[in-house]
Amino acid sequence: MRALIPVAGVGTRLRPHTYTLPKVLLNVGGKPIVGHIVDHLTDLGIKDISVVVGYMGEMVEDYLKKNYRKANFKFIYQEERLGLGHATHVALNGDANDEPLLIILGDTVFDVDLRPLLKSEYSSLGVKTVEDPRRFGVAEIAGDRVTRLIEKPDKPTSNLAVVGLYYISSPRVLKSAIQETIDKDIKTKNEYQLTDALQIMLNKGEVIKFFEVEGWYDCGKPETLLSTNRHLLKTTSHYKKREDVVIIPPVYISDSAKISNSVIGPNATIDSDVVVSDSLIRDSIIGSGASIQNSLLEGSIVGQNAQLRGSFKRVNAGDSTEIDFL
Repeated sequence: MRALIPVAGVGTRLRPHTYTLPKVLLNVGGKPIVGHIVDHLTDLGIKDISVVVGYMGEMVEDYLKKNYRKANFKFIYQEERLGLGHATHVALNGDANDEPLLIILGDTVFDVDLRPLLKSEYSSLGVKTVEDPRRFGVAEIAGDRVTRLIEKPDKPTSNLAVVGLYYISSPRVLKSAIQETIDKDIKTKNEYQLTDALQIMLNKGEVIKFFEVEGWYDCGKPETLLSTNRHLLKTTSHYKKREDVVIIPPVYISDSAKISNSVIGPNATIDSDVVVSDSLIRDSIIGSGASIQNSLLEGSIVGQNAQLRGSFKRVNAGDSTEIDFL
């Protein structure tokens, strides 16, 4: 068993933070998004992990090599961002290995037991019932099988969203289907989509099953990043007692953070080397090296090395920002 994590996306919906940091390295619940994914994989005993990188990919590579030395990483560079199908094609191109493959999107944090799935002889994908599935791939089902897949439909025929977890029993079959989308220039939203390749597999009689994922948390937008942060802190809460600081769990406060005369929490993530004084911070993520003074922050994301002084606002401040509220 091996795993594939595509992380080459630019992350436009999380700007300004993704101008200076890859989306998958944004801290949520005390560690980068991709760290939560790799933790799940290593807990499953999966050590062979391919990572498709692009935008600021060297930062992703440095983080993973430094923090997961027991994993066997293979980094593949995607020169053109032509969709998830293309990213998977780049990873599988020239690879004759046909052992089962687990594909996990780089902005997906999940809480589901995948061990039963890894013993299946059939390909399978994760789905979740959502109110508005238009920005996802949508699955139509019958019994325990997927019958049709549609990528980001304007008029969904199902509310089962494909959540970015794919178990592929035969990567060779998937590679052939993706190649067909490229040869025939089959695109959706001007990109080569993995769902289109999977639909080709279905059309040719391949059995694809599904599994429901209740614990799926999107990190693609500021509001969903904060929502995921709230969920993860229920199990990743970490802090030490400090003088003149009121801490309301759940929170994650790095031991290297310097905090004085402040109230932190609930649902606040404070990264390494952050300095906070005379402030109240709740339901927020504060990036490493940031400085917060005389501020009240709620529902906010503050980038690395940013400086805020005198703010009684809700903010979304990128890395190295400097803001004075007088």
